[in-house]
Amino acid sequence: WLTDTDVGSSGINAEYGEGVQQALLKLLEGTLVTIPERLIPSRKLRSEPIQIDTTNILFIASGAFAGIEKIVRNRKVKKSVGFGSPISKDAAVLDQKKGKDNFEDQLKINDNFLKEIDAEDLVNYGIIPEFVGRMPLCVSLMSLDRDALVTILTQPKNSIVAQYKYMLTLDNSDLVFTDDALDAIAEMAIKKRTGARGLRSILENVLMDIMYEVPGSDITQVTITREVVEKQSEPHYKRKENVQSEKKAAAVTV
Repeated sequence: WLTDTDVGSSGINAEYGEGVQQALLKLLEGTLVTIPERLIPSRKLRSEPIQIDTTNILFIASGAFAGIEKIVRNRKVKKSVGFGSPISKDAAVLDQKKGKDNFEDQLKINDNFLKEIDAEDLVNYGIIPEFVGRMPLCVSLMSLDRDALVTILTQPKNSIVAQYKYMLTLDNSDLVFTDDALDAIAEMAIKKRTGARGLRSILENVLMDIMYEVPGSDITQVTITREVVEKQSEPHYKRKENVQSEKKAAAVTV
């Protein structure tokens, strides 16, 4: 994992970042690395250090590289002055006031720029050319959209939604999320610019009062809708009395 300090893009740590890259360059080219004894957890007794040959090791480097899309943008979008000069649609949107309303559009445009990243952009960002030359492939990851955030909420085995559902089952209550509610949570995370890391805090804020009301009560089911997530209405509770009355009504109709 390459941080901005390792790359030296800040300017202040440029010399330090170049030194880190020179050390990593030796590993990429292939060398014998001596691992000190204190870094080997499986060896409790004193023994000789281990030497590893990095010639046949596949290295995968990754990093956030914050702001590199601006470098790609400056290379791809040529600004011109005068009447009738061509204006890029992507550049026009990015030049607007960066508010929360068009933040999702900005992410999509930045993703389009990152698809066209090349070695020149990495060098301008602060990576030495020798290091870039040893990395022949460069792949960019797309930003998380609403559908991806909903998948993170629901699909993993130990997802956030599954955790809260299990917590309510301990009090003999079911937690139900509508599709609109999940979409609203994902949209709120995008507007707050927190991404997947902010999903838990949003759910915690939505379910805070519910986690205190359900234990020791007669609530058997809690339904969360978009209006509940947006603080426009209260959660929909189903209680034991309502369940018994529904059973009696069903028995009478039969």
